[in-house]
Amino acid sequence: MAGAAAAAATAALGSFSSFHISTSIFVNPSSFSCCRILRTKIPRFVIRASSSSSSTPPPTEFNITFGVAPKSDPPKSNPHESPSVPLFIPWIVRDEDGNLKLQSTPPDYLIQAMAHAKTTSGKKKKKMDTPKVGPAGAASISSEPKHSKAARRFYNQNFREPQRLSKVLAAAGVASRRSSEELIFEGRVTVNGSVCNSPQTRVDIFKDAIYVNGNRISKKLPPKLYFALNKPKGYICSSGEKESKSVMSLFEEYWKSWDKRNPGLPKPRLFTVGRLDVATTGLIIVTNDGDFAQKLAHPSSNLSKEYIAAIDGSVNRRHLVAISEGTIIEGIHCVPDSVELLPAQPDMSRPRLRIVVHEGRNHEVRELVKNVGLQIHSLKRVRIGGFRLPSDLG
Repeated sequence: MAGAAAAAATAALGSFSSFHISTSIFVNPSSFSCCRILRTKIPRFVIRASSSSSSTPPPTEFNITFGVAPKSDPPKSNPHESPSVPLFIPWIVRDEDGNLKLQSTPPDYLIQAMAHAKTTSGKKKKKMDTPKVGPAGAASISSEPKHSKAARRFYNQNFREPQRLSKVLAAAGVASRRSSEELIFEGRVTVNGSVCNSPQTRVDIFKDAIYVNGNRISKKLPPKLYFALNKPKGYICSSGEKESKSVMSLFEEYWKSWDKRNPGLPKPRLFTVGRLDVATTGLIIVTNDGDFAQKLAHPSSNLSKEYIAAIDGSVNRRHLVAISEGTIIEGIHCVPDSVELLPAQPDMSRPRLRIVVHEGRNHEVRELVKNVGLQIHSLKRVRIGGFRLPSDLG
């Protein structure tokens, strides 16, 4: 931007053959520095600008006074002191008639040149956004916006409200809320040196000293994580560490590099949002955000879930009508949102049904299909609400 401004100024001065400055006081050039001028008096300049062309009018003279308005008016005891004036930057430009004039704003062409220079110099190569590395078969959906440490510290110290002890323990990755309540009831949790037996106790992890089994809870909470997992067949949706075929075992490679990618941050405790039975594959959300999981799984969210069911045998219109009428599950009449027979594919010998439900009751889709006398060969969930399972997710 400085180069463009200098070029524009050079072009403006180039239109004058002579540029004379006279002043009523002496100004030392060494007193000028970049963007800052220190003055003890108000200098007055007389600027005369003329052109070498013989057809131009006589030189134009401008009386210009430079000065900075002080914070307070000068004392009236000294009537000879020069009055203060507002800061005024003179610009001598030619108008449309070719006459020189004095104005307080830069000419339009200079403003455009400076704006263009600022735009071009401000363009930097943006790094391509790369998806976060997750476990095999899992894709990171989103992440929280990053704020500076000072901003987070200011918020935590001034605006963060105390939370329930059981919720704080769950957010810190100690255990689930239910397991955290059991730890509290067993007297294994202390707050500021005293045993706490109430999960509803309000605490602030940044101000209170919280210990579980003698180990202090870190003041640094793990970040919120959200994963879309393509669940394989044969895995169960359990957070138990003893379960070898739990979907959580798919995150082992991800945890190995956690400390390297997130130094100083504790490992979060992940869990699934909802469940898929052991034989069902497809989309399931894995997170450590309890509030998010509650909103996603609660019936009031009314989120639809889409399944693709491969059927053994043939499917006719009578089956579709019967499935669309619903069935009784756990004493409640469950009706699917839609049922559709998908077109046959050359590489798929079995007919496929697309079934959309929103209640999400246990084995709802399997019960709907079983009720009309059909047998499911395979069942896969491909969508939850507005998020669809990525086609390239292994």
